[in-house]
Amino acid sequence: MKAPYCELLEALSDTLPAECLIHDPLRLLAYGSDASFYRLIPQLVVRPRDEQEVVTVLRECHARRLPVTFRAAGTSLSGQAVTDSVLIQLNQGWRDYQVLDEGRAIRLQPGVIGARANQLLAPYGRKIGPDPASINSCMIGGIAANNASGMCCGTAQNSYRTLRDMRLVLADGAVLDTADPASVAAFRHSHASLLDGLERLSVTTRTDVELAKRIRHKYRLKNTTGYALNSLVDFRDGLDILTHLMIGSEGTLGFISSITYDTVPDEPVKAAALAFFPDMATTCRATIALKQTPVSAVELMDRAALRSVQDKPGMPGVLKSLPEGAAALLIDVCGDDPAMLEDREAQVHEALEGIRSLEPLSFTHDPDQYALYWKIRKGLFPAVGAVREAGTTVVIEDVAFPVERLDEGVLALTETFHRHGYREVILFGHALEGNLHFVFPQGFERDGEVERYQALMDDVAQLVGVEYGGSLKAEHGTGRNMAPYVELEWGADAYALMWQLKALFDPDNLLNPDVILSRNKTLHLENLKPLPAADPLIDKCIECGFCESVCPSKGLTLTPRQRIVVRRELARLDALTDDQPGEDANTLDRERLDRLWQDYAYQGIETCAADGLCATQCPVGINTGDLVRELRHERNTGQAAMAHRLGRHFSGTTRLARGALNLATLGHAVLGDSGVEKVGRALHQGSGGRLPQWSPTTPKAAPVRVLKPFSPEGANRNSRKLNKESHQQAGRDKVVYLPSCATRVFGVGHHDPESRSDMELTLALLDKAGFGVIIPAISGHLCCGMAFQSKGQFAEADHKARELNRELLAASQNGRYPVLCDTSPCTMRMQETLDARLSLQEPVAFAHDHLLPRLELSPVDESVAVHVTCSSTRMGLADKFVALAKACAREVVVPAEITCCGFAGDKGFTTPELNASALGGLAEQVAGCRVGYSNSRTCEIGLSQHGGIPYRSILSLLDRASRAKP
Repeated sequence: MKAPYCELLEALSDTLPAECLIHDPLRLLAYGSDASFYRLIPQLVVRPRDEQEVVTVLRECHARRLPVTFRAAGTSLSGQAVTDSVLIQLNQGWRDYQVLDEGRAIRLQPGVIGARANQLLAPYGRKIGPDPASINSCMIGGIAANNASGMCCGTAQNSYRTLRDMRLVLADGAVLDTADPASVAAFRHSHASLLDGLERLSVTTRTDVELAKRIRHKYRLKNTTGYALNSLVDFRDGLDILTHLMIGSEGTLGFISSITYDTVPDEPVKAAALAFFPDMATTCRATIALKQTPVSAVELMDRAALRSVQDKPGMPGVLKSLPEGAAALLIDVCGDDPAMLEDREAQVHEALEGIRSLEPLSFTHDPDQYALYWKIRKGLFPAVGAVREAGTTVVIEDVAFPVERLDEGVLALTETFHRHGYREVILFGHALEGNLHFVFPQGFERDGEVERYQALMDDVAQLVGVEYGGSLKAEHGTGRNMAPYVELEWGADAYALMWQLKALFDPDNLLNPDVILSRNKTLHLENLKPLPAADPLIDKCIECGFCESVCPSKGLTLTPRQRIVVRRELARLDALTDDQPGEDANTLDRERLDRLWQDYAYQGIETCAADGLCATQCPVGINTGDLVRELRHERNTGQAAMAHRLGRHFSGTTRLARGALNLATLGHAVLGDSGVEKVGRALHQGSGGRLPQWSPTTPKAAPVRVLKPFSPEGANRNSRKLNKESHQQAGRDKVVYLPSCATRVFGVGHHDPESRSDMELTLALLDKAGFGVIIPAISGHLCCGMAFQSKGQFAEADHKARELNRELLAASQNGRYPVLCDTSPCTMRMQETLDARLSLQEPVAFAHDHLLPRLELSPVDESVAVHVTCSSTRMGLADKFVALAKACAREVVVPAEITCCGFAGDKGFTTPELNASALGGLAEQVAGCRVGYSNSRTCEIGLSQHGGIPYRSILSLLDRASRAKP
């Protein structure tokens, strides 16, 4: 670290805790990377917890003339969130909100994810106006700072148009809250010169007829190139100008610490159609025709874009047979009720009459198909990145043409690409606004590639910005890759005006320098991100960051994207040391490689839950957990013999575990909750993490004796018992019940009023529903293999799966009877590995589909919490989970933004900080509940500890709320 940054670190250490000041090489690399194709590694990453700490950081940096860049989710595509100086990163805080005026407005801190804001507004039938494709991952701070728009909001509902109030921090540390009259009055006094300067520039701009006309034309289109000069013609008061300039300023004018949006209606009834046309000119004519209809969105996709998704599950078969040159429009229509929707669909059909199409237009009202269409559209950019050649990056630009010249612009743009040898370009975008995204793979390593890219961008800028009077950046923000072209698009007078605005806000040019405005004409060709091949499991990743919002370790160590970033750097350094053996110049690379691997062991490997949720958000399905398991396999080869012994003596292993729990129960009786917690923590830390950490919610041992009457071993010991059970179950539908190893080990919690284990509850519920139960032979020895797979012991995991497969086929009579496992993650593993003849039933799905119809329900009159496990989410059972709970209880609370508990099998014992981080804020969200429910016994242990209420199997809730039908 350079000397000025050492001084800054020392100064900030007086007020910020060490965990908020990050300066180790691994995390600087990981946290410094965003979704763009640029890489700069910061000298220091600061994670302020509140606004006052932001003020402190800005003032300390200002005193040392050190540049500062702000980062929210880092999904930005244009290089506006990277720096080689100080990066201020919003971590897990900054998520406060307040719904105002019965949903007509909402105040949001910058760390709130866009989709979460809409979730908060859904009960009011409202949503925020911006709807970027990354809304499930990007944060409000980035949405506002980039003036991100998206599919449906156009130019009428973006952040600029729906801004009500703003709280912000300027470069000098001054704070302004436009919703607070006292703050406004104080700011008008303290910053009169700034406001006067803005008002003078407004007068100058409005009286310059040609400039004002140009500005109005530019913002008739989507436009995020440069600063929001429309604020100078739209407003006259300096305060209004200031706040609207902050929108789209990309952190170069100040920090938005909260924003209040006027919300827009979210019409509840929706439909979508894919309309196919023979060529782009016809498609553009159809777009112009649809401009006058009440459509919500019209998304254009060219033939190459359609080809990139035609093999996705659920897509229409016609995609594969479309002629070359064809294109499609995804047409979205919404309404308040079915009648309104039907009328709007009719208007679409009428508008398209006489325009030649390749298929009859048909709207889908099926929610799953509707969601699929939009998921495919939102995933086009990463999907293209997934098929690129290893070692290349993927470039996305977004331009806007006047919609009346869209067809000309598309043809001219395509010709430009082909002239420079770019044949693998796809085009898609928001057709109603003339907004097109073009995506293409780009390598920068081979000779001549940088020059070829520069020539292309020079021609594109001239074509779009000058010849067509369009926008070089319609909605992705200027960033680094268009900063050299801002003057070309806007002209010298408007460009000079932007520099004057920058000087008023940030005279020392310390806030995100070189972003939006830059004197460096080759800035877009510098600091290009290397993307070396590292592992086939992850080489498709383009580091978009869509995965990060669901990762349980995001607040503790690394996210899936960051794990991939570091793994690629390890591969790059490894290649360098191989290419230059023995050279002195290579010593630093070797030392850096060794240090990174040492740190990656904990940051990247040990603290990964490997839950696979990242794959559900990744447009190309990358499961970073697979990478981590492979790395564990490579690192744990010496433990294969131990895994083999444990697997071959599994029933003995589970007996030992129950014995340990019995000892812990005795200790709990003597020491109490606080004593158990202190001793457990001391033993865990004193052993260097080798001993599991016990807690007050570590349960008692499970009573496996309850299985004996139903098992072949128990029945054979007592023939009269066998005859009695056979008589009782005669004529009943049969189900094979497999209690997982977790439920065979862990019984009830020490403070849980429920005295029955999961096994007892499941058996009682099956009996109540009229099922005859079959327990597989040697059930105490069986395991799906997940316990071994998660540690990278693949050979033993496969052995246990084969063993289980054999016994379940025998117990189910080769699939004649369904097999119910009481633990969701185990069921998912079984579905992935066992014989297709087996009907493997997850507890939520089995209860919802097969138990509910057999029972009479009397919902319990209380509020209950539900935790949808990661495996349930991956199996598509989240809706059934909630529906089952709602059938059994008056009110169901599903805590927001807690996607995985992070217990991850045994991580809650061996790496308890992962569980604690993943469940941060759970207790506050479930405070009104007495009990919580899930479908994984180990998950329930961690949930009970951090939720402050007992968590049980969801089958327990169904048992409480039901009785047998007469």
